[in-house]
Amino acid sequence: MNETSAQRDKKLPPKVSGAKADMGHMEEFSANFGRFMMRANAECGELAEFNMAGQETVLMSGPEAQEAFLKTLDNKLSRAASYQATVPVFGKGVIFDAPPERMKAQLKIQVNALRYQNMKNYTAVINQEVEDWVADWGDEGELDFLDEFIQLTLHTATHCLLGADFRNQLTDEFKSLYHDLEAGLQAIAFVDPYMQQPVFEARDKALIRLQELISEIITERRKNSDKEYGDALETFMAGSYSDGSLLSDNEITGLVIATMFAGHHTSSGTATWILTELARHPNYSDEIVTELQTVFKDDGTITLESLREMPKLEAFIEEVLRLHPPLVLLMRKVMEDIDFKGTLIETGKTVAISTYGSHRNPDYFPDPETFNPARDKPDNLYAFIPFGGGPHKCAGNAFALMQLKAIISVLLPRYTFELVDPPETYQDDMSAMVLKPTGPCRLRYKKRQ
Repeated sequence: MNETSAQRDKKLPPKVSGAKADMGHMEEFSANFGRFMMRANAECGELAEFNMAGQETVLMSGPEAQEAFLKTLDNKLSRAASYQATVPVFGKGVIFDAPPERMKAQLKIQVNALRYQNMKNYTAVINQEVEDWVADWGDEGELDFLDEFIQLTLHTATHCLLGADFRNQLTDEFKSLYHDLEAGLQAIAFVDPYMQQPVFEARDKALIRLQELISEIITERRKNSDKEYGDALETFMAGSYSDGSLLSDNEITGLVIATMFAGHHTSSGTATWILTELARHPNYSDEIVTELQTVFKDDGTITLESLREMPKLEAFIEEVLRLHPPLVLLMRKVMEDIDFKGTLIETGKTVAISTYGSHRNPDYFPDPETFNPARDKPDNLYAFIPFGGGPHKCAGNAFALMQLKAIISVLLPRYTFELVDPPETYQDDMSAMVLKPTGPCRLRYKKRQ
């Protein structure tokens, strides 16, 4: 591409040191996303350009840069172009593979699936799932809670999205298929999701089989069209485009899978970190138990309304989300040249923001590596961004928070939790885009007296 005189006159972002001739910064980036981006920010400032196996990427750090990233619309900074790695996971024609108007319609239908009335139903579903989970725990024991929460949130997500009938028939095959699908979202997938890799072959086979399984449910429901289900699948099947046409079976399946990622993929890791931090900080645990006992002093029923009356638990969860954000980074593709404070970010490059790095900015979070639920919130909305922000803030954030609070509201008043292994062994796993603890994550539980 030939430079224009305007481009020549503009300052370009500084480049991060340490790039290798063949893969740029990909090796360091893949080893630890978060720490690499913190190094890039420390070395270069608000804008830092690095190389992901040939893809020139500009990290935008600090609340001003992050606000610019999150508020710029898709015609300039495209989500779809950056998240093509999700296409073989969600399926062709779904969300980031759909034309702009159809993508907008699909995302609106997805938001409708998380409307208030459905959320009330989901609260009861999640509460029952947790009750069933702990029913045979006994007075004390030891579990790998990362594995346990992966299973629990898969159960809650399938129950809320696909209904009780499917949840009650949930098979090991479905769990295995979903695992293969998740594994397809590795760092290298954001460079080329179609390269010859065993993990990508397993991903593609899993999607085909999941489409078959979910299509069977859709077909069965169409035979019983008068029945009301109150779940997300019902919303997806009723959704339509501006011309009145309904979503295809594959589009419905893709939306189910995409929404499951919001309800399961990120929540399992966050739930594990909440319980781990409660075990690390029993003084906060006692405060939250007292709060929960006050909220549920009447009949103990967990409702959507009661989950909104927990400031201490909410503050604790927010501090977990600060130190262990669900997604390490968010990305966009530059579709038109961007000017940020006199620096040119050129068309064709990728831009990224790091939730992990932002939440460790000492200007907004003093002593950032210390876990402190009592810390003051920063005045700038774009310093704390666990669910993104602006017009594209994560649609599933309300569902995720409701699910996390419901789980803890059942567990904490009944059991105390302790670390089994040395505290320093409980670390973030930086090998994938979604942040979770390194496994196993073993905790010991004991019934409260």
